This record gives sequence, C-alpha cells and structure tokens, in this order.
Amino acid sequence: MSRARIYKEGYPTVQSDSNAECWVGIDVSKDWIDVVVLVKENRAEQFRCDRAPEPLAGLAQKLLPYGPQGIVLEATGGLEGAVIAALAGAGLPVMRMNPKRVRDFAGAHGLLAKTDALDAYALALFGARMRPPWRAWPEAERQQLAAWVAREQQLIVERATERTRLQQASEPALRKSVERVIAFLGKEIERLGKQLAAWVAASETWSEQATLLRTAPGVGEKTALRLLAQLPELGQVNRRQIAALVGVAPFASDSGKWRGKRSIRGGRAGVRAALYLASWTAIRVEGTLKTFYRRLVSAGKPKQVALIAVARKLLLALNEMMRAGLPWRSANAAISA
Repeated sequence: MSRARIYKEGYPTVQSDSNAECWVGIDVSKDWIDVVVLVKENRAEQFRCDRAPEPLAGLAQKLLPYGPQGIVLEATGGLEGAVIAALAGAGLPVMRMNPKRVRDFAGAHGLLAKTDALDAYALALFGARMRPPWRAWPEAERQQLAAWVAREQQLIVERATERTRLQQASEPALRKSVERVIAFLGKEIERLGKQLAAWVAASETWSEQATLLRTAPGVGEKTALRLLAQLPELGQVNRRQIAALVGVAPFASDSGKWRGKRSIRGGRAGVRAALYLASWTAIRVEGTLKTFYRRLVSAGKPKQVALIAVARKLLLALNEMMRAGLPWRSANAAISA
C-alpha cells in the first residue's frame, strides 16, 4: 500500500475544480507541528516534526520544492512565531488565519472530528478553497519593535489588573502586597518605555515615521509605535483594505427588505483599541475630527458609533499620511469626504 493511500485513510475525500497547485496546512502544538501537503487538493504528504530551530529549517527546505501557493496556520498565542520566522525566512508564503474562521470552514465541510493531523488537513484545504491573500511578513527590525510594544502592553494590562485587586483588597497586609507589585510594574514600564524610546530614536526610519504619525490629533508616542509595530500595511494598501484590516469597516446585515444595523467585527483588536483611545483625544481638539463627530451626534448617531466613525476617519488619514509622506495638515483632505 502506498504512503499516499495510508495518509488518506480516515479522512474525507474532497473533489474540487480548484486551480490551486499546492497548499500546506500546519497545526502548531507546544512541542511539535503537524504538516499536511495538498497538491490539487490530494494529500501528497503528511508528517510531524519538532518545533525547534533545526527541524523547522529542514521543514522549510522540504517544502520549497513544492512551490506552495500558501502555507496556512492558525494564531496560537505566540507558539506559531518560530514556525513563521523559519518558513518566511526561507521565502515561503506563510499565512496566519483567525482560528474561528478556519473552524467555521471545517464545520461547513463536515470535518467535525478534531486531531492535530485533521486540523492541519483542514488548514490546507481552507487555503486551497478560500485562497486567502498573502502579505509579506514584517522585516526583522519591525518584528523586534512589535515584540517591545507587545511586552509594554502586557505590563500595562497586568498593572491595571493589580489596581483592580487593590480596590477589592481590605486586609492591610494584602493591600501592601498588591501595592508592592504595582510599584514594581510601574518601574518596569518606565524602564521599558525609556529603552523603547531610545531604540526608536536611534533608528532614522522609525523616528521619522513616528514623528509623522504624531502630527495627527490624538496620536501620541505609544499610539504611533503601536501602529508602526502592528500595522505594517499602513500606507501600503487602499482605504477599504486598511479599514478592514483594523476592523473599523462596517458590515451590512440585510435580508430581503429588512435592513439591519451595520456593525464592525474582526480585525486587529490592539490597533483598533489604540485608535479608539486616540479618537477620544482627537474630538476634544478643534478641527476636522471634532466637527465630524459633532455632525454625527447631531444627526442622531449614538456617541459610541460616532466615535468609531471618527477612528475610521483618523485611520484613513494616517494611511494617506504614510503613503504620501505628508504631515497631518497637508494630508487633511484624506478625511474631508
């Protein structure tokens, strides 16, 4: 019995007219990864390898001859980082998908059982059927910036949690313990912020881009760095694409003659949260955004909806600023519509 035959046993056989030549699905676990290679939606290979630098380098070399159109994996809380770095570093097109989107796809195709190998198969089939667009991964320096920004955010969230615990604590000794942790986190956040600022200042590219973004109302140093770290497409795609990436593009909810409320969903939650907070500041400053916000509220829009609309306007303006290399005042026409 051939190896291809053995791999097919126990899995659904799928027929399709897809033009995809080769798609690879990778299910990432703590210690290993499961890989399924589909060629014209037929399983060509299936194997497991360790999630360590040397095996991952070997995996990249093993996949290169296939010339895959895409290698699909899920976001797994950071475990996928080493896999992405190894494969993208070899020039392979790696695509990280939202797990919910892949699960919905698998359920719709009858893949109800769950094993690591079957998950890898579902990811490969998702790529072949849905053909998600590939975007180049950030260069190494941007990944380093993203890691610094993410660490700073982790500490900020942890400090906020401790402050909540302090409000709930009544025993004096317990309160002192929480206060010590808050003080430590505050010093660490301050130390990390200084290191990050120094690192950015030493880079001509990051310093210029951060300065450009900060000319916009509401955009401070932390927001500018988060945008640079977590939204590398800023200035590289059109207005509809950037709004969809961040998750501030309204989606329709209509059926027949019924027209439901438009709502936002998906996108990069961290970037969206940063823009939301920036918008709170922007609407307190006289200018285009404040006028736009007031007009929406006067027209009967709920304040939350109006604020999200301001965040979208701000994002579109920032996208235009980065595309043209122009400060806020010169690029202000980008949000006038």
